[in-house]
Amino acid sequence: MDLTQTPLRGLLPAQPPTVLELDLSRGILSGAPASPRDALRALQAPTMRSIRDGLREAAKDERVAGLVINIGDCPLTAGQVDELAELITRFGEHRPTVAHTSSFGELTNGLFGYRLASHCHQIWLQPSGSVGIQGVALGVTLFRGTLDKVGVEPEFGQRHEYKTAANQFAAHEVTEPQREMMQRIADSVLAETVTRVAERRSLPPEAVRAAVDSAPLTAAEALEHKLIDRIGYRDEVYGWLTENWGKIIPAAPRPWRPEPDEGPQVRLQYVHRYAKQGFGGAAQQLAARSKPAIAVVGVQGGIVTGQSQRSAFGGQQAGADTVAAQLRAAGRDSGVKAVILRVDSPGGSYVASDAIRREVVRLRESGRPVVATMGDVAASGGYFVSMAADEIVVNPTTLTGSIGVLAGKFVTTGLTDRIGLVREELAAGARARMFSNLETFTDDHWQTLDRWLDEVYADFTTKAATDRKMPHATLEPLARGRVWTGADAVQHQLADRLGGMDTAIDRVCTLAGLDRDDAVLRTGPGFPFLAQLRPAESSESGHTDTRLADDLLAGGPALGTLAGTGGLEALWRQAAEALGVAAPGVLSLPFVPQLR
Repeated sequence: MDLTQTPLRGLLPAQPPTVLELDLSRGILSGAPASPRDALRALQAPTMRSIRDGLREAAKDERVAGLVINIGDCPLTAGQVDELAELITRFGEHRPTVAHTSSFGELTNGLFGYRLASHCHQIWLQPSGSVGIQGVALGVTLFRGTLDKVGVEPEFGQRHEYKTAANQFAAHEVTEPQREMMQRIADSVLAETVTRVAERRSLPPEAVRAAVDSAPLTAAEALEHKLIDRIGYRDEVYGWLTENWGKIIPAAPRPWRPEPDEGPQVRLQYVHRYAKQGFGGAAQQLAARSKPAIAVVGVQGGIVTGQSQRSAFGGQQAGADTVAAQLRAAGRDSGVKAVILRVDSPGGSYVASDAIRREVVRLRESGRPVVATMGDVAASGGYFVSMAADEIVVNPTTLTGSIGVLAGKFVTTGLTDRIGLVREELAAGARARMFSNLETFTDDHWQTLDRWLDEVYADFTTKAATDRKMPHATLEPLARGRVWTGADAVQHQLADRLGGMDTAIDRVCTLAGLDRDDAVLRTGPGFPFLAQLRPAESSESGHTDTRLADDLLAGGPALGTLAGTGGLEALWRQAAEALGVAAPGVLSLPFVPQLR
C-alpha cells in the first residue's frame, strides 16, 4: 500500500480527515472493568473491544486517512499482542498503518513489541534505539529445596508425566518431560514469530532467524536487515505524517474551520475515542436491540465452584454458578442466536469445569452455535470448559491443553515444630484426616487418591476425545498434562483455527448464518461491580462477586481470611496464590509460564 496516497486531498468535508492514533504505553484492557479501579483506568487505557470496533468501522470510513501506533515498551501480554495484530492487519487492508517506538527493548527482550509492529506497513525506530528480538526464554522455578528448609513436605499425585505443576513443589530437579514441554513452547513461539515477521516484511525466514540470533541490533543494523523502514524521532514521524497526509491538528469538540493557505489538514484522534464517538448514540443503541445478538460469556481467572469473585489478592475467579447462569440466560433469550465463550483461565476445580462444560453442551443442543476463543492461557480446566464448543479459536501464543489432573497436600508438621507451634486434630472416620496437613498419606490414602486421579483423567480424556471428534487413542498421547501453544494445538487438532476475538466473531456468525454487520455483541453484565449494588432476584440473576460492595466501602479486598477459618493452611494457600504458584482445583495450571 502506498503510504503517501491520500484520496481525500482536494475534498472539503464538514470535518477534516482523521488520523487514528493508538498509544500502547497506556496498556490495553482485555475485558469490561470489574472494579472501580479498573473503571477509572478505562478512562485512559483503551479496551480491546473499543479498538476492534473503532478499527472495523474506520476501515469503511473514507474520512480516515490512516493509523499511527506508538509501540512504546509494549506492556501487553502475548495474547493481547496477537489479538491486536489481527485487528491492525485487517485495518491495514484498507488504510495505511505506521508504527514507531524509541526502542524495541533496551537491554531487554523486545520480541513481542516488534512482532506487533511488523503488522504495520511502515516501522520507525529512534536513532538511539535497538531491535531486541533475541528469542524466547521460559523460566522454571522449583520450590522443593525451599520447602525442605522450612519443614514443609509436599505430597502430590499427577496424571501424567507432563502435568508438571506439582513439580514446582515436589521435584528437586527439572524432569525431562517438563524440559521437553517447555522447550517446545519456546521453539513454537519463536518459529511462529519468525514465520510471521518474514511474511509481513517480505523477507526470507532464514534471514529473520539470522537477525534473531544476531540481536540486539542497532537502528542502523535493523535498517540494513530491512526489519525497519525509517530511523527517526517521534517528531520526525509526525512530520512525515504531516508532509504526506496533511497538517495534524488535535481533535476538538468545536466545529472545524479550515485555515486558509495551510494546505490539507488531518485530525488526530485515539482509536477508542473514535469508537465511542461512533457508537455512543442512544438511537443506535435502541436500534441494536432489534438486531440478532451474539452473547459473550467470559471465563476469567481460576475456575471455582459457586459465584465468580475476586480472590483475597485481587485476582479474578470464574465461579461455575455465575458462568453457568449466564450461559443459561443466553439459551433462554430468543434474541441470542449464538454464543462466544471467552476463556482466559489456568483452570481450577474439576466439578466446576464440568458444570460449565455441561451448559455449553446444552446450548449447542438448543441449536445455538458456540465458539470458544482463548486468551493468554486456557489450559487444564480452561481447556475443559472450551472443548465442547463448535469451534475453538486460539492465538498462536495461547497456552492451552494440559489435559491432566493433579492433587495433593502440604504436610506442615516440620514447619510448626520449628516455630514451636502446637497443633492437634481429633477426628471421627477412617479417612477424616486424609487431607490433613498434620500427617502424611497412608498407603490407603494413596490408593484412594490414585483411584480418583485415574477416574478424573479418564473422564477428561474421554470427553475431550468426544468433543474434538477424535479417537481416544489419538487424543490421549496429546493429553498426559502437556501444555501446548495455540499454534501447536491447531496442528494437533486440539483447536480449530488461529485468531482472536475478531476471528471468533466471524466464525460464530458464519455458523449461525448471521450477517456480521447486522449482529450485535451482548456482554453481561457490562460493569459487574455496579450490578452488585442491586439485590439479586434469584439464582439466575447473573450476579458475580458478592464481596465487591463491601470492598467499595472498605477500600479494597479484605485479607481477614488469612487469619480466619482456614488457619495455617489457608495462610499457606493464600501466600502461594500471591506468588502465582497456586490455583483453586485439580484441573489447574498453577504456575503459568511467562513468555519473555
